[in-house]
Formats: sequence, structure tokens, C-alpha cells
Amino acid sequence: MNNWKPYPHDNQDYDYSLDELHRNWGALHRGDHEAWPDDVAVQAIWQHYHAGRFGDVIEAGAAHGPLAFAPHCKAMVIYADHIEEDENIQQDIYQQAVSIAEQAVHDHPDDANAHYLHAFALGRYAQSISIAQALRQGLGGKIGASLKNCVELCPDHSEAHLALGLYHAEIIDKVGKMVGKMTYGASEDKALQHLEQALELNPEAPITQIEYGNGIYVLYGDKRIDDANDAYRKAAESSPRDAIEKLDQEFAASEVD
Repeated sequence: MNNWKPYPHDNQDYDYSLDELHRNWGALHRGDHEAWPDDVAVQAIWQHYHAGRFGDVIEAGAAHGPLAFAPHCKAMVIYADHIEEDENIQQDIYQQAVSIAEQAVHDHPDDANAHYLHAFALGRYAQSISIAQALRQGLGGKIGASLKNCVELCPDHSEAHLALGLYHAEIIDKVGKMVGKMTYGASEDKALQHLEQALELNPEAPITQIEYGNGIYVLYGDKRIDDANDAYRKAAESSPRDAIEKLDQEFAASEVD
């Protein structure tokens, strides 16, 4: 596929030079603790990624191979999630991203982001076929295992904590507290712990606020609707640091009353 749809917003503020990208790397990657790459070609791929040139990332990532698995996989999932509208194409992209991440886990078992991206891609694929169907296929256990591997390797990985919080919340929501605990080890306490840890680690990221709000609503529904709405408002009022955060901020703004 080479007819990638363009980024839908003005992204000139996120077109970092390599020096600017390096200076801002810590803030941009506070959520995943990805290390600054030594390979100059991979640095350039990350430039495309943060500017929202997802098609360029995907094409260059495929050409560059395993060293570029992180931006390659992330770009595929975000493109499918935010920009692609055809559900069949979305699912195909998610499945390709899962394959890339599975190979990365095999090649780099000590890389926290290999495990995280496996869960990230598999989780988005699971959502595209419905959580209930995904659980019947055994995807829930695989997602949970990859996220646990990630936080064991990188305890301050806020994106993994966020995903784990939602994982526990959605399991409980779909199968109930008792079955969720017995079959998947899911619990309300663990959901809250991971969601709150993510919020503490990376509160500036709009996705943190969005997913925190989603998790709180899945757990408590209308009982804590004000907390969920407040999280969305914070995301909508945030200052995006790259094109991906701009997508999240715009989404939150569209959902706020």
C-alpha cells in the first residue's frame, strides 16, 4: 500500500530538525522511554513520525528493517486508528503491526517497547473485532502478558501503565469481577493503580488524560462521569508537543461539551 492518506492538521510546528528533535526527545518520549537512536536513518524516520508523515515512516521503516521497528509499528497503529476509515484496511494494518512487533520481541526480548508495541498493536486489533470476540480468541491473555513484560523491564513506562489500567477495567467490564480475577488476574484496584501511575508519570500528554477518563468511565460509569469529563477537558486544553499529541488533543476537543 502506497496511497497513504495525509495528516489532517497543520503540522509545521512539529517538523523538528534533528537537533531540535534530539533536544526535545526526553519530553516527546516521556511516555515510552524510547532511547535516542544511534542510526541516523532511524533518527530521520522518527522525524517523519513526530511530524505526522506516517506514510513516509511506514515506507522507510519497511525498507530499513528491524532497527526501525518502533517508529514503524507505532506509525502503522496510529495511522490506522486516527486516519484510515476503511475497517478492513484498518484490521490489515493492525495485523501487520502485530507481526512487526512479534518479530521485535523475538529479536529484542529485553526491549520494553518491543513488548509494549506488541500489546499496543494487538490491543487495537482486538478493539476492531470487539473486546468480547478478542477474549474468546485468547488475545486478552497475550496483551496482558506483553504489558506486564514491558513494565517489568521499564517500571516508569507510563503508556504501558495506561494500557494495563484499561486492560483491567475492560476485562472486568466484559466478564465481571470474579471471572476477570480468576481467569485474567484483573481487578478494580489494579486498574486504578495503573491508571493513576500513568497520570503521575506523564500528565501533560493528552492521551494520558483521555485514556484515564476512559478507564474511569469503564470502571464506574455515570458515578464518576465528572472525573472522566474533567480528564477529557484537560486533554482538550493541552499543548501538543508533536503531531500525534495534536491528533489526541483534537479528538478530546471534539468530545468535550
